[in-house]
Amino acid sequence: MKIIRKPSIYLIAKQVLDPGAISGFLSDEEVTWETDTEVPGELIAEMAGRLCYMSFGKGRKTNDEYLENILKVKHGSVTEHAVYSFLFTGISRSLTHELVRHRAGWAYSQLSQRYVDESDCNFVEPNIIAEDPELHEMFNEVLDLIRPTYEKMTDRLSELIKEKYPDVTKKTDRRKMARQAARCILPNATETKIFVTANVRALRHFIELRANPSAEVEIRGLAVEVCRMLKKDSPNLFGDYDIYQLPDGTEAARTQFMKV
Repeated sequence: MKIIRKPSIYLIAKQVLDPGAISGFLSDEEVTWETDTEVPGELIAEMAGRLCYMSFGKGRKTNDEYLENILKVKHGSVTEHAVYSFLFTGISRSLTHELVRHRAGWAYSQLSQRYVDESDCNFVEPNIIAEDPELHEMFNEVLDLIRPTYEKMTDRLSELIKEKYPDVTKKTDRRKMARQAARCILPNATETKIFVTANVRALRHFIELRANPSAEVEIRGLAVEVCRMLKKDSPNLFGDYDIYQLPDGTEAARTQFMKV
């Protein structure tokens, strides 16, 4: 068993552009257009925006200038075409209960407690508990009870299911039924893993809500790290965010371009 206090964030996938298709469209429409970015999401958002007005080769020259105006005028729909996929680990079930409330523009695939044996699971401990010896001891005492109880319940449930449901002949099916019942005693602190895909507009909304000082501490830490990664990967779409330190030493993020 591990006690986790910081999540791991992996930026798994970004889009791949087809230069031939872009050139083919420009040629067919008899227009010329060049952009100065090689970041797929930034190029896609600019191209989508220019299509609305057929402004290829006109107006703002750089991708940064173009996208800054998109943020200013809140033409956020064009940013929905840019998509990122992340894998989050070392986060609690409590966090994912909040995360999956973000629906529009998001897709989720989360570790299943019905199929995965949690007898050797890890737990996420809030820093405010970890930093207090008495609270930390209380936290560990509870975990020392939960894990062996979960194992005993799973074993007993498997036997009970075999007796009560003789038609369930596969051991794997009985174990799944046992785990789905035994998981009721696992706390919100149980560590989970989740694969998420979201478009830029949805990610900006997530950052504005969850990297806010009033957000819950664990999900705020996740949102700030996602913001930090996206600022580095796509500065023209996320560079307007400022990450700053709060009085308690944790971080938050803010932008002048809200609700794009």
